[in-house]
Amino acid sequence: MGEGIDISRRNFLRGLYEGQGQGVRPPGAASLEACTGCGKCVDACPTRIIRLIADRPALDFSVAECTFCGQCAELCPEPVFTGRPQSFPHVAMIGESCLARNGTECQACRDGCPTEAIRFRPRAGGPFLPELREEACTGCGACLAVCPVAAIGIREFDRGRAFV
Repeated sequence: MGEGIDISRRNFLRGLYEGQGQGVRPPGAASLEACTGCGKCVDACPTRIIRLIADRPALDFSVAECTFCGQCAELCPEPVFTGRPQSFPHVAMIGESCLARNGTECQACRDGCPTEAIRFRPRAGGPFLPELREEACTGCGACLAVCPVAAIGIREFDRGRAFV
């Protein structure tokens, strides 16, 4: 999908991606060892993106984005969640199959991004090209849910090193 990262959209949507063997966990779920698979987080999620995979919560960004509301953490009866972060340890990654990069006008990812992390740079003779401002991306998945050609994936991002 791009920039040397082996990520299949199918595995990502199942909550499995390279670098995070247990899938994309709900925000604040530091470890899933204490998780009993009760499903209360699934029921609590207002955007319905939490799925149980092998009795463990994983996020499905093909449905919608994470709003960081914290309801999954509030209703979890086990010590799974630590804090209420407002971002994930990953950012979006726009792949080469992006419509705009292939000559077709599309700005769905920009329109869906709640933090305006995706902007489009004008270019002569073709549609504007997407640019990701990594420092503004929370990894919420809003751009993945709206991309008509599944051109967006994720990659790990160390926010602590980004501002050094």
